[in-house]
Amino acid sequence: MSNSPFPHQADTVTLGAAVRRARQRLGLSVEGLAEQSGVSTGQISQVERGLANPSLKTMDKVATALGTTVASLLSRTSPEGVTVVRSDQRTDLPLPDQLEGYRRELLTPPGLAALQVIRTVLPEGYTNQDSPYRHLGYESVTVLQGRLQVVVGTTSVVVEAGDTINYECSTAHYWANAHPGETIVQGCVIPVQP
Repeated sequence: MSNSPFPHQADTVTLGAAVRRARQRLGLSVEGLAEQSGVSTGQISQVERGLANPSLKTMDKVATALGTTVASLLSRTSPEGVTVVRSDQRTDLPLPDQLEGYRRELLTPPGLAALQVIRTVLPEGYTNQDSPYRHLGYESVTVLQGRLQVVVGTTSVVVEAGDTINYECSTAHYWANAHPGETIVQGCVIPVQP
């Protein structure tokens, strides 16, 4: 008899998919999540594939390393297909070595795989030029305040407040705050699973 709070196969598969999406959203490898959570790589791999029946203590360690809660990982849309993510209930998407003032928040439910809406606050001087992103999917980013330089491959574009830039994510890309103050953007990502 297991002491797991996730006794049904469907629950463990749903939980595993949510853990994988949250880990990938943060750009973490299975090994990176294992290191940050203190849970073995083998156990994280089994959780993500829905093969493990993890304890609440294990899932709390994993959720904490992902910057969320077990409840958020388990949340699903309501039967009517309507969810509200309140401003004080957003999932933080922290980055390692992020600048003070940098903040990324998921505006869609953590378990929603088809679309991710993310609000990002970039402090003055921010750039991730030294560690650009590259992943499968498509992004659409609107500058709400300030000015954003977006570099996709060899193409560099400055996006002003009110403008939107759209691009494939499979090419290495990075952002830089091109404003003498805070820049706030809202991006929509349609992730593609390999």
